[in-house]
Amino acid sequence: MALRDELLKAIWHAFTALDVDKSGKVSKSQLKVLSHNLCTVMKIPHDPVALEEHFRDDDEGPVSNQGYMPHLNRFILDKVQDNFDRMDFNRMCWTLCARKNLNRNHLLISDDDAFKIWCIFNFLAEDKYPLVMVSEEIEYFLRKLTEAMGGSWIEEKFEEYKIQLSSKHQCLNVWELIELVGMGHFSKGMDRQTLSMGINEVFQELILDMLKQGYMMKKGHKRKNWTERWFLLNLPFTVSNAKCINNFYGDIILTDTFPFPLIGKKCLFYVKCSDKSFEISASDKKKKQEWIQAIQTCITLLKVGRPAPHLEARQKRRELRQKQQSEQEELELRMRELQTANENKQRELEALRKKLEEAAANAAEEEHRRLQTQSELQDLYRVEMEKEKMVRQQMEEQVAQKSSELEQYLQRVRELENMYHRLEEALEEERQARQDEETVRKLQARLLEEEVSKRAELEQVHLYQQQTISQTQAEKQELERERLAKESALQSAMQQLQQLEADRQGALEQYEEVMKKLADAANNTKSWKDKVSHHEGLIRLIQPGPKYPQKITNWGPAAFTETELSLREKDWQEKKNRPATPQ
Repeated sequence: MALRDELLKAIWHAFTALDVDKSGKVSKSQLKVLSHNLCTVMKIPHDPVALEEHFRDDDEGPVSNQGYMPHLNRFILDKVQDNFDRMDFNRMCWTLCARKNLNRNHLLISDDDAFKIWCIFNFLAEDKYPLVMVSEEIEYFLRKLTEAMGGSWIEEKFEEYKIQLSSKHQCLNVWELIELVGMGHFSKGMDRQTLSMGINEVFQELILDMLKQGYMMKKGHKRKNWTERWFLLNLPFTVSNAKCINNFYGDIILTDTFPFPLIGKKCLFYVKCSDKSFEISASDKKKKQEWIQAIQTCITLLKVGRPAPHLEARQKRRELRQKQQSEQEELELRMRELQTANENKQRELEALRKKLEEAAANAAEEEHRRLQTQSELQDLYRVEMEKEKMVRQQMEEQVAQKSSELEQYLQRVRELENMYHRLEEALEEERQARQDEETVRKLQARLLEEEVSKRAELEQVHLYQQQTISQTQAEKQELERERLAKESALQSAMQQLQQLEADRQGALEQYEEVMKKLADAANNTKSWKDKVSHHEGLIRLIQPGPKYPQKITNWGPAAFTETELSLREKDWQEKKNRPATPQ
């Protein structure tokens, strides 16, 4: 599957280059030529009529990339084997796309170096189309290129360039990468030869799996003389040595091999193989240790069956990016869920606020009705008191006229005064109960004000949470801790709000107790009034009555009111008119 992905990247460049008008489609004649060239370089038998048979039901016209993929998979990629020269394959695809897209003006590199950068781009690009290289892979490539040229990596310079990439979503296509390297933006002070050697070294390591290379002295087997050789340590784990770079000499197979330094020799070490051993001398101790370590690493990878280190490093970088992307998506999802929860809480608080406002309005209206009723009762009581005063004056005049019944009258007056004092005490209790009710109402208003202030604090906390959400990605972890703290503060505020609700409930219970006391006092007052109204004789005279004079008998005031007398007369008249029952 890795070979297929690698081939598809190069084929994608060739297909895109054939799309002249950028419509996403290529003519069948061009696709025939492309298929024939692919089969030739990959050593696959070519069927010249396969493309026509594949598209025989379609209209005559160009074919899209999606339409060409089934033919490519069936007749080419499914038949390919790893027995062809990949460089020839890449050269063929490069020739098709470079002719159209490569701008050679002002480039410090040759076409061969541009081709190597194109191959490196295909190796490091993401497995998504259109092919791009993300900023992490750009930094990785530029670091290795700088190290290969013997320069020092400047982090600040790349950070400035990374800021410029933000408008391009922090990625480059292959032609922008070639222009970046070819224009010398990150190789200032280096000549063209050094830049070309650096590109070639990175190309050999990443594409040709060349793990280490350099000059060392090798001792001959027959003549025992020391000769300088160019050594290349590459996959599948062989040390190739040559008289020069382009003159192949031989291979050292590293199967069942172990290198070890010679005791007492500064730069010498042995590479012991199954058939023979090799005595090699590095230029210094550091180079000797590097070669020994590199050969031991290759042998270890060979035993455990692991790929080259740069392949594992690329896979780890991709997995890390995928993990970071998934974590970022999960964090954004959690942020959206938190924002939705906060909005729901806000709506609940708004509904609670409206209910409290409605309750306050109802309480105010109830208080207004209570005050109005109290005022009406006070007016009625004032009128009754005036009527009682008039009745008392009339009673005093009648007492003066009835001196014979003075003692009885005085006794009854004392009883009436005693009842009147009791009535005043009952009225005082009613007034005290109303004062308690006013105190409870003020307490309830104060609790409502505290609840409104707490709600304002909750709204400020929510506003601060929304501000913390909008901060930069670099502070997200700190914001997460602050958000947890704010949520704790929000929970504490909600607990305080619940406590205020409990206090308000207690105040309502106190208000109900006061109302009960007021009702008891009113009932007490009513009971005393009833006693006064049902009392016989002089006691009845202080009650409110009609304005016309009351009837007086020889034994004192009339025992019945005008209404009661009329009812008794009506009852007597009915009894009189009723026929007598037979005995």
